[in-house]
Amino acid sequence: MIFSREYVSYLARQTVKHLIDAKAIQTKNVAAVNERVHAALLEELSLEDRINEEVRVILDAYQDDMLRTGASYAEMFKKVKIELARKYKAVL
Repeated sequence: MIFSREYVSYLARQTVKHLIDAKAIQTKNVAAVNERVHAALLEELSLEDRINEEVRVILDAYQDDMLRTGASYAEMFKKVKIELARKYKAVL
């Protein structure tokens, strides 16, 4: 993940504070809203990490073929990552 967990927590709190101040949302339990926004942000921001791990697993399975054909690991990583991002409809 690009951001630290502490920064994501800060972003969640600031987002909720801004939404409450702008009267976009109303809540009696700000802590619960902060927690849900924090969880949603963490999930979204960790998507790229999960995609990268899946790419590594896929490329490990095809490692012998890549060595035989002389395919570049970095180039194949990029291509597979783009395909998985498209599959998951993710914007990276």
